[in-house]
Amino acid sequence: MTALLTLENVGMRFSVRADHEAGQHTVFEGINLTLNEGDRLGIVGRNGAGKSTLLRIMAKIYAPATGAVTWAPGVTVSLLSLGLGFKGDLSGRDNAYLAGLLQGLSKRDAKQNIAGIQEFCELGNYFDEPVKTYSSGMRARLGFATALQNKAQVLLIDEVLSVGDGAFRKKARAALSGQLSAERAVVLVSHVNTQIEQLCDAAILLSDNRISSVGAPEDVLAIAQ
Repeated sequence: MTALLTLENVGMRFSVRADHEAGQHTVFEGINLTLNEGDRLGIVGRNGAGKSTLLRIMAKIYAPATGAVTWAPGVTVSLLSLGLGFKGDLSGRDNAYLAGLLQGLSKRDAKQNIAGIQEFCELGNYFDEPVKTYSSGMRARLGFATALQNKAQVLLIDEVLSVGDGAFRKKARAALSGQLSAERAVVLVSHVNTQIEQLCDAAILLSDNRISSVGAPEDVLAIAQ
């Protein structure tokens, strides 16, 4: 089993207003986690527990305040999050093309993927309208559809499967399941327990500034209630 990503004693703090007694807010500390090929990990916890922050550290967007993060040589990581990465003045079509280029596709492959993205996200004429006119659900549809073209070895998903109507959520889960492989790892943040149970084989609970529970999804979710 190959380790794709390792976190050792990772902590994160953010500066707060000057009159705060500590001057910094501790999000979490002492996080130790190894993500291997084929892992399907769910992260649960209350709002503000640091779930999204932890994903951004894994995605190399944030540097941890303490500890170390090690990525395997050549490993690729993609974060799918609402509102992340789209240019509001560009259309959905142009953003889909740009996303393909940013994910390392050739111009030819990025163009060829657009038709499939358009069909999957079901935006109709809005596909050619500026993304800044989209609702959060429409942005999520476009974001998920563009992420499906990504062959990153580590796919980080932040609540995107929780938006949209029931039919689209079911479609998105099925599409994601079809992309799972023994070489790819997925980390899922979701407030929908059934998504964690159906898509993950392990889960962690973030609470009290640390990982307070690790285990099977149903066991961790029971503790999180």
